[in-house]
Amino acid sequence: MGARMKPAEGAMTLSEMKEFAGFAAATQRYVRRSLDIGLDRDDALSRWSRDVVEAASIRAQARMYDRLPELRAMVPDDNGLDAVEPFMAPLVTVSAFDLGQGRLTSFSAYRFLYERLIGAEVRPWLPAAFCSAAALPTLHPDLRRRLLQSISEAAATASGWSSRQPSFYPAWVEKVDTTALPN
Repeated sequence: MGARMKPAEGAMTLSEMKEFAGFAAATQRYVRRSLDIGLDRDDALSRWSRDVVEAASIRAQARMYDRLPELRAMVPDDNGLDAVEPFMAPLVTVSAFDLGQGRLTSFSAYRFLYERLIGAEVRPWLPAAFCSAAALPTLHPDLRRRLLQSISEAAATASGWSSRQPSFYPAWVEKVDTTALPN
């Protein structure tokens, strides 16, 4: 028998599910694909590529995500500036790749993905990484504007962050042929 979930944990999982459900379909697809690649869950190439362009994008994303284990290991545990550069530079680079794909269209979608790719301990660093990546000249000016306008003042200036690990990790769900189901 599995461990019992506390009511608060169930409520938080439901909250995470609702947040994910509020994202556009393309964002949901990109988050699930990214989690498959970044957490090495499934063969992302065979599951997610619909054409050669998407296959190339998945290969590029996998190469970019090769940095994730190193990033997970070096999340700074304090605000000391000596730990910022070796962590933030690769985090901003990976973030810029994801934002440049045009599927993560808000800070909340970005935060949702990166909390799962790296862990809850990355939360204090996400506003800075997001703003840095979103402001890079490699992104189209309209995308930069939309992204930077999506981060709330509260998210950008938070004085503290939860250390609770995410509990909902969206995954591929096979479509069910409802016409074959008995009435």
